[in-house]
Amino acid sequence: MDKHAMIQIEQITKVFQMGENEVRALDGVTFSIEKGEMIAIMGPSGSGKSTLMSIVGCLDVPSEGSYLLDGQAVENMNDSQLADVRNRKIGFVFQQFNLLARTSALENVMLPLSYTNLGGRASREKAMHALEVVGLKDRVRHHPSELSGGQQQRVAIARALVNDPAILIADEPTGALDSKTGAEIMDLFQTLHRDIGQTVIMVTHDAFIARHAQRVIRLADGRIVSDTINSTPLKAGARRPDAEL
Repeated sequence: MDKHAMIQIEQITKVFQMGENEVRALDGVTFSIEKGEMIAIMGPSGSGKSTLMSIVGCLDVPSEGSYLLDGQAVENMNDSQLADVRNRKIGFVFQQFNLLARTSALENVMLPLSYTNLGGRASREKAMHALEVVGLKDRVRHHPSELSGGQQQRVAIARALVNDPAILIADEPTGALDSKTGAEIMDLFQTLHRDIGQTVIMVTHDAFIARHAQRVIRLADGRIVSDTINSTPLKAGARRPDAEL
């Protein structure tokens, strides 16, 4: 395995017990991701991509196999240890923005910092910087109901970035947005990847969104069926082939 990889997955298997039957959601998955890569993980419903995201994101552990995240073995960690790794190493962005409705954009972004030793002033400064990175420095006092869908997703991205995560995991990040706003969010992910070297993993069923990544890993029936380099990633703002339909 590559000792310099940010993520090293080796022969990961995940088995769920469904009554008397065993279901292999993942079956011998092996791959690595270098620091600063922008990856798309694709697959139809039931392919195992959500299970893989849960393991990569330290929300779950494999039944078998090994997982090194930034050099740290996580496959045998308990729930408390996994929570600590998630808070320090991983930023999540979901299709639904999961913002607290009665708190400002700034307070939403500061939330992950409440689990750190930072003081209030330092936390506020970090959150302000994260909102500036995503282009929302003039919306810090606004509540989610006062923001557009795209702006709410930017707040969610700022919240994911505020702890300087080793990896940013985006699960269908444009699924709740219209095509134009979705293109703007993809532009932001590409900017984070290009300008600050953020490692980005997108989990999506959308081939058009996946084409914005450098590399696409496709799953079917719990196994990797292809792992390809995209030599000419789409630029954000590119029109979908069906845009005029």
